[in-house]
Amino acid sequence: MAGVDLPFACDCGKLRGTLLSVSPTNGTRIECYCHDCRATELYAGQPDPAPGGVQLYQTVPDRVRFDAGEDQLAVFSLSDTGLLRWQVRCCGAILFNTARKPKIAFASFRTDRLADDSPLGPVKARAFVRKANGKRGHEGALKFMAGFIGRALPRFLTGRWKQTPFFTADGRPVRDIHVVPEAERAALYPAAN
Repeated sequence: MAGVDLPFACDCGKLRGTLLSVSPTNGTRIECYCHDCRATELYAGQPDPAPGGVQLYQTVPDRVRFDAGEDQLAVFSLSDTGLLRWQVRCCGAILFNTARKPKIAFASFRTDRLADDSPLGPVKARAFVRKANGKRGHEGALKFMAGFIGRALPRFLTGRWKQTPFFTADGRPVRDIHVVPEAERAALYPAAN
């Protein structure tokens, strides 16, 4: 299925970009209820998504283009080994999650940054959903994993993983990573239960 280009922006509009060639077949729309996604929102000063999840579109970095305000881009992580959480300095809006290494071609986009998210299709997977027994589980995990592998593996094998706005040619993030200090991080998680 041919995709469409979708413009996106942070809350205040200083950073603008485009998701390239987007369709339900070349990305996976998911909803995540994990503690880290919720803690990320709280740390960034964004509204608490609870009891709902965070809506994301799983795609690849070479489908992301920044058009204006890229100087506002910042990155943090909730731990020394966790996902990179890309946000903007101007208004705090969270935009993307990526792996820490560019060879893992993965970019998870916050769908609420789009004026129209219908081209992304319906949610195909839900992660860390609270079950009736109080535990958390996943719905549609096979669709999510198949999509992730189907997009990331060819990019790894062909070197297309190097086409990314998030990392330099030598594999370093384009911004210094701020690791949230442990005391601050601990304060986010009780609220994330």
